[in-house]
Amino acid sequence: MGDTEMEGDPDEQPAHEVTLTTFQMSKTPVTVAQYRTYCNATGKKMPAPPSWGWIDNHPMVNVTWHDAVDYTDWLADKTGKNYQLPTEAQWEYAARGGNQSKGNKYAGGRSLDMVGWYKGNSNEQTQPVAQKRPNELGLYDMSGNVFEWCKDWYAEDYYATSPKENPKGPATGSYRVVRSGSWNVTAAFCRVANRGSYAPGNIYYNCGFRVVLSQ
Repeated sequence: MGDTEMEGDPDEQPAHEVTLTTFQMSKTPVTVAQYRTYCNATGKKMPAPPSWGWIDNHPMVNVTWHDAVDYTDWLADKTGKNYQLPTEAQWEYAARGGNQSKGNKYAGGRSLDMVGWYKGNSNEQTQPVAQKRPNELGLYDMSGNVFEWCKDWYAEDYYATSPKENPKGPATGSYRVVRSGSWNVTAAFCRVANRGSYAPGNIYYNCGFRVVLSQ
């Protein structure tokens, strides 16, 4: 975990090994259609749309960290299964391709144009999920399209003290971790090692989420 090629920011150091309990991750970010189903089931109002409008097969955006947690709680209650937001460590392990990883800079390859949507090819908006090449685990859009909320609080120096077994981030903080990169950023932000942070109570037109199913 972390930047192994020394081309990232200080918060990606030191590179270190982690061990995770088995989990499953959704193949794509939660889509507009999936989030609308949740809103219809719970009576929650859809947030204000981005400038390009709500398109069913695009990743959901304009949701706070708390909105994303509410969605996973609803899904867990509905199914009786342990759905949550991914921890940062789960997210990076999956983006790297897990135990099938080929060591790519981006999730699925070394050419971002082949695997993700970013400032250079997105036409300045989100794009339909699962259109680019998946990574080694069959996961789509883990480099670009939208940043994705993770469960962890963010701390710049967390990697220096991170436990090896199932790290869950700092105990407290002001910002939550976001990963992936998005449609409106450069390729550097879409590397699998790149870390970001957003205020959990705010909405962002370039941020959504995906879910994990833990044992």
